[in-house]
Amino acid sequence: MKKTVLFAAVSSFALALAACGSSDDASDDAMADNVEMPADEAMADMPMPVVDATEAAAEADASAEDEVMAAEAAGAAAEEAAAEAAAAAEAATGAAQ
Repeated sequence: MKKTVLFAAVSSFALALAACGSSDDASDDAMADNVEMPADEAMADMPMPVVDATEAAAEADASAEDEVMAAEAAGAAAEEAAAEAAAAAEAATGAAQ
């Protein structure tokens, strides 16, 4: 038991010393000037995006129609499930009598 505690203490002290050790100042190699360019400079030559209003409206209409069709399909599936459940309940009550 004492050896295990001693080993745990020595290991934690070794990790603490390793964490506090100095490096070879690696921050000098990676400066902001030579790592990457700022986003403003990278996007300076790009044209501004243009949105076509008619295309956006058509896409909105199509997605609305898709949502309506999906809702109608879900409603039909729910009606079918309810009818099947009612039929199963009626069959179960008829078989019990």
